[in-house]
Amino acid sequence: MQAMALTSVGRPLEFVERPDPTPGPGEVRLRVLACGVCRTDLHVVDGELPDIRTPIVPGHEIVGEVDAVGAGVGLALGARMGVGWLGRTCGVCGFCRSGRENLCDSPLFTGYSRDGGFATHTIADARFAYALTTEAPPAHQAPLLCAGLIGWRSLVIAGAGERLGIYGFGAAGHIIGQVAKWQGRRLFVFTRPGDAESQAFARSLGADWVGGSDESPPEPLDAAIIYAPAGELAPAALRAVAKGGRVVCGGIHMSDIPSFPYEILWGERQLVSVANLTRDDAHAFLEVAPRAGVRTEVTLYPLSAANDALADLRAGRLNGAAVLIPTADR
Repeated sequence: MQAMALTSVGRPLEFVERPDPTPGPGEVRLRVLACGVCRTDLHVVDGELPDIRTPIVPGHEIVGEVDAVGAGVGLALGARMGVGWLGRTCGVCGFCRSGRENLCDSPLFTGYSRDGGFATHTIADARFAYALTTEAPPAHQAPLLCAGLIGWRSLVIAGAGERLGIYGFGAAGHIIGQVAKWQGRRLFVFTRPGDAESQAFARSLGADWVGGSDESPPEPLDAAIIYAPAGELAPAALRAVAKGGRVVCGGIHMSDIPSFPYEILWGERQLVSVANLTRDDAHAFLEVAPRAGVRTEVTLYPLSAANDALADLRAGRLNGAAVLIPTADR
């Protein structure tokens, strides 16, 4: 197998060749068809998350075909499966036993604490792999497996308010914006100030209002989701929501939130975070996405260009999501 591996935090990924991995009991080996490049991969590569093990193969938006199974796995060879960030949970801690496996005390995360999908092959726990249709292009399915899943959990936690703000219109924002419009909500999108391209992209997907993150919406919002990893957006979003409104921080990492006056939180406004996801979240969203007609905007890269994809994401040069195609190098 071939992979792009992080061998030293803060350094570019390195191309490596390894023996094909063998799935153990309960595991499945996938031949990777596509793997999305998520902002969390940037946080891993740039050392912004704790306890990063090296070497590690990043990537947790994996679409692949089953090409080997371990003992006790009933999946058919050739079946298309998706694998996301949550790679395994203990099943016995208080969080797991209370239906909150996203907060498991002893989890494994794909592309962070176990090797991920920036590779031609990967191993996954079969219990955390999701059946996918073969009717959609793999590259367009890949962003659904993290940007879509964590975006969906953020949307659910935001509540059912009609006026929804989205700060950061990248991979997650452009997916969940479509779902919100399908649900009948009014969509208010905030981008980097002056980012005309992203603003036009948001309008093309049905946004009711688009502006810079330094602007105020034309009316108070019922809820706002922050997908950009910028802590200074939290006070801005609190100012944008009405009394009783909720601001959801949807990322795994965010720069420090600056101090803000209590008056913008008062009025039963809430500021909450979203952590990981559950398998129930995944099943729910993967059922909703085709009904909502979600269309992912993707830029394709060969596996060997993973560093280019990360650089483009880091610099904000993408509309939608970056996706690696391992077969493009052959």
